[in-house]
Amino acid sequence: MPDISSLPPGTMIGILGGGQLGRMLSLAASKLGMRTHIYCPDAHSPAFEVTPHKTVAAYDDEVALAAFADAVDVITYEFENVPAKTAEFLAARKPLRPGANALAISQDRLAEKAFLASKNIPVAPHRAVESLADLEAAIDALGLPAVLKTTRLGYDGKGQRVIRERTEAAAAFAELEPKPLVLEAFVPFEKEISVVVARSLSGEVKSFDAAENVHRHHILFTSTVPAAISPGLEKHAAMLAKVIVVALDYVGVLGVEFFVVPGERPTLLVNEIAPRVHNSGHWTEAVCLTDQFEQHIRAILGWPLGDPARLADAVMENLIGDEVAIVPTGLDGNTQPHLYGKTDVRPGRKMGHINRIVRKD
Repeated sequence: MPDISSLPPGTMIGILGGGQLGRMLSLAASKLGMRTHIYCPDAHSPAFEVTPHKTVAAYDDEVALAAFADAVDVITYEFENVPAKTAEFLAARKPLRPGANALAISQDRLAEKAFLASKNIPVAPHRAVESLADLEAAIDALGLPAVLKTTRLGYDGKGQRVIRERTEAAAAFAELEPKPLVLEAFVPFEKEISVVVARSLSGEVKSFDAAENVHRHHILFTSTVPAAISPGLEKHAAMLAKVIVVALDYVGVLGVEFFVVPGERPTLLVNEIAPRVHNSGHWTEAVCLTDQFEQHIRAILGWPLGDPARLADAVMENLIGDEVAIVPTGLDGNTQPHLYGKTDVRPGRKMGHINRIVRKD
């Protein structure tokens, strides 16, 4: 499918996935005069509330997918677990940005690590695990503690177990599905940071400032900018992110998560990549000339990228479960709330976020 450059206002953008990221992408597209069509199997998807154009159908429903492709001009996605066959089916009919290759690599932790290593990008030592014997051999090679993970479908702490004693190995292997798995050496990191990077259809690359991330119960709790790292380390993180998007021939916004490993000169290991707008980039809505959602829409339309310059310090805080009750009474003049329109409040569910602007005297 040949690319179409510089799509005009009024373009219909197809978005695979109807969660909060799809919702925010749709809102950003609307500000630029675009229309959006959301495709999601869940009839109660929060993204459906912000556009009249929607398809409720399974990701393997080729009749519905074909009709969706006919109704839109360009297609993107809000999550990385879109089935590969779905991506390939749609990419044969309309431009898919980012492309199916980025999905295929990021959906499989082993493929992702192999790709990164092929570009000389450092990752944690790891071993593929298809059997309990493989796991025992991997423990011998990597030592303990270590983290056993599914290669697919893991997020927010799901699909992983920390193994601290060899006696825990068999139970961890039995519990985790689907197989195969991957065992990663435990990284004694000092902190976690992330870089949200964008690449345009013409090959232009721009990065947002690195955010310092804190997780609570394996779910992102806060992202703070600026990150407490040296300018040199931040520049190196941005360079590695650029290598990744160029190597993938990527179009759109991508999140890159790093471990900062302490030492005389701290080093970086890439934890994972996410081929989409990223939770740790939500702070850009409050303090950047161009936020990550507008940047993604610009990229997939073939427009020049916007300026990602940060105008103030900020802290993004996720609202998980009943923490959403802080809105509106817990706000002040320096906070910017974003609620996702989810009516079912559950423990561990992301209900919204708050951007707290840190004003300088």
